[in-house]
Amino acid sequence: MSAQKEAGRTTTHRVLILGAGYAGMSAAIQLAARVERCEDVQVTLVNAQDRFTERLRLHMTATGQQLAELNIPELLEGTGAQFVRGWVTAVDAHAKTVRVDDDRVLHYDTLVYGLGSVADTAAVPGAEDHAYTLSSAQDAEVLADRLARLGSGTAVIAGSGLTGVEAAAEIAERHPELNVVLLGRAEPGSALTPKAKAYLQSALDRLGVAVRSGVEVVKVLPGSVELEGGESVAADAVLWTSGTRVSPLAAAAGLAVDERGRIVTDTALRSVSHPDVYAVGDAAAIRQGYGVMHGTCQGGMPTGVHAAVSIVRTLKGKQPKPFRFGYYHTPVSLGRHDAVVQFTRPDDSPRKVHLTGRKAAWYKETVSAAPWPTFGRMKKMPASGAFWPRGGRFTRIRSAR
Repeated sequence: MSAQKEAGRTTTHRVLILGAGYAGMSAAIQLAARVERCEDVQVTLVNAQDRFTERLRLHMTATGQQLAELNIPELLEGTGAQFVRGWVTAVDAHAKTVRVDDDRVLHYDTLVYGLGSVADTAAVPGAEDHAYTLSSAQDAEVLADRLARLGSGTAVIAGSGLTGVEAAAEIAERHPELNVVLLGRAEPGSALTPKAKAYLQSALDRLGVAVRSGVEVVKVLPGSVELEGGESVAADAVLWTSGTRVSPLAAAAGLAVDERGRIVTDTALRSVSHPDVYAVGDAAAIRQGYGVMHGTCQGGMPTGVHAAVSIVRTLKGKQPKPFRFGYYHTPVSLGRHDAVVQFTRPDDSPRKVHLTGRKAAWYKETVSAAPWPTFGRMKKMPASGAFWPRGGRFTRIRSAR
């Protein structure tokens, strides 16, 4: 690219992408496809494993259902992007290096930081030692094994957000012999319209899920959870879905982060303290007109695409454009053949329109829970990945030009 040619000499611009989640994979495939014919740009993706994790389907993995085996090198095949398997253990933003597995050092000119979030088991005593999570496919498989061996008993889901709701419904449907208890501060589906919320709650009732809202788990013990106020709830297995945390590596590297450890970005998704670092997905604190985005697949993939497009523009000597994203739906699985899909305004507030039942289940599976066809299209036609709702007045920030 023209920005890399000086006095007839071509230097290689090294782009290093950390994390192969929805956002990181989107960034890698988009960027590699857009610079495929440019010998002076090297794209490298680093991830702890070579298996792509479908975070949106981990509640299915947790009940023993087999998902498609998605191999990251195979997803990258034909793009020219390199893949490095290993754990990122340190980032040196001053030296522009990343340490992998403590004994390998990778250099970069531009970094895309996509090390996403995991369940925040550090928030409550005992959760780290005694609770299961859906932070990875391996974690979900360990829970599936535990549930399959229970025979009978009580499975407690701590956290009544959408992840907890989907997990509770899936477990109750696949393991009718278990008592499934969903605990949380808020009522399940509290962000939905009254009709959509009522449908969700009736589905949980039909599946036999015992819901207790307005409670807070303060301790996880080997055979129970303790609630605020001292009450104890028996539990043969506890799934922790209450809150997430991000890797401390960004803060340790000296990057500007918010109170949750997410990298604070400018309108183009660059770190406000280190403009050669882009942050995408759950790892980024991205401000829109309605506030800071929350982590979802529907928002994560566009951040990866936008980072890739911005890097290409910068390499061509152009200014990157502001990132804008508006939410458009909230899909919630309620077992394999039932769901509720709440359509939303760009600021994620609910519209009146929603889907329920088999239509909603079909919608969720075909529209929001299968990213690899999108990855395949982006490899052949990169521009196909650059379409998403920009959100109009909801996302506009006056200072953005």
